[in-house]
Amino acid sequence: MLTCQELVELVTDYLEDALAAGERARFDAHAAACAGCAAYLEQMRATLGVVRETASLDERPEVAALLSAFRGRRLTGA
Repeated sequence: MLTCQELVELVTDYLEDALAAGERARFDAHAAACAGCAAYLEQMRATLGVVRETASLDERPEVAALLSAFRGRRLTGA
């Protein structure tokens, strides 16, 4: 059986479908039996989904212009 720590260490490979079949089965079995790890896995999926959805924002002209306006500006302390 996989430990919680091992699951955390393997989550990226799991989500990228880079685990061998046996390791993936162990991962799935642990996630099915451990509520904490199942929640962690869902949080990681949600986080990656948000990152994917927002990654293309830089390509939008209005966002690119805003980012360009802020780049190179320095914050001054009060």
